[in-house]
Amino acid sequence: MEIVTAVAYSEVHDAYLRDHPVERAHEANTNLYGEENLERAAVIPGGWWRIRLTRADVLGVVLPWHLSEGGARELVPRTGLTVAGAAERVRSGGADWAAANPLCAAKLRLLRRAPFSTLYLATAPVDHRDYAGLAVRRGLIHVDGLHRMLAWELAGRLSEHTGLDGYLAGDPAVLAPSAVLAESARRARTGDEPA
Repeated sequence: MEIVTAVAYSEVHDAYLRDHPVERAHEANTNLYGEENLERAAVIPGGWWRIRLTRADVLGVVLPWHLSEGGARELVPRTGLTVAGAAERVRSGGADWAAANPLCAAKLRLLRRAPFSTLYLATAPVDHRDYAGLAVRRGLIHVDGLHRMLAWELAGRLSEHTGLDGYLAGDPAVLAPSAVLAESARRARTGDEPA
């Protein structure tokens, strides 16, 4: 993951509503819930960051409980699942999974060819019942984009060279396996790069 720069919440909110209008007319418009999740993520300490994500980053994003848009089979258990794990569930479930979860399957089919769009993540779970049972309490955690991430992976569109735009709520230093990311995050926030 690359930290691009610190941003204000207003930028994140405006970008979300531009790409995901709450009033968009379609059968399963959940954009209002996404907007509510952005508001929940805004209280996570550390502010908001514009980021670039690799395929490996996306596959490691932790997803919250998801009952497949009211379907008969849970896509993500209450303890959470990564995008990679959820994609494997869809693949291994095949036609039976799709038949048991028609609305979720339809969203995944629709989004397979959709243009790449901004993803919304946090460094900790948001305060909502769907996130309450997550076993992972720190990492790249979904705020909005579950169906998009899954659809792009299932369609084979996420190559190692794909860079996806995103916004991250929280302190990115908590994700750093080394001080390098923490230093780049500090510089992005303060602008005190050495000359």
